[in-house]
Amino acid sequence: MNDAQRQHARAWLRISGRVQGVGFRYSAMDEARRLGVTGWVRNTHDGAVEMVAEGDHAQLQRLITWCHGGPPGALVTNVEERWLDHRGEFTDFRITRGEN
Repeated sequence: MNDAQRQHARAWLRISGRVQGVGFRYSAMDEARRLGVTGWVRNTHDGAVEMVAEGDHAQLQRLITWCHGGPPGALVTNVEERWLDHRGEFTDFRITRGEN
């Protein structure tokens, strides 16, 4: 594995609090695209937001830091994160529904 591959990662996030109805997904998509991160974000049935993101480890960390605050109007109470192996399966970052 070369250095570039080692720097790439995948993160799964579950963001809880007042995160639906405040533009969280759209703002997260804008932030992820700004950072050059790929993946998806969606609302869950229990009121949380779920995200899978891939990219440079440092950029993912910046996105996670952003998720702890979210957009104006959000009140994030918890961010659960899991670091996973990079798969390289995404070409952009999008809002989605249902199972991926």
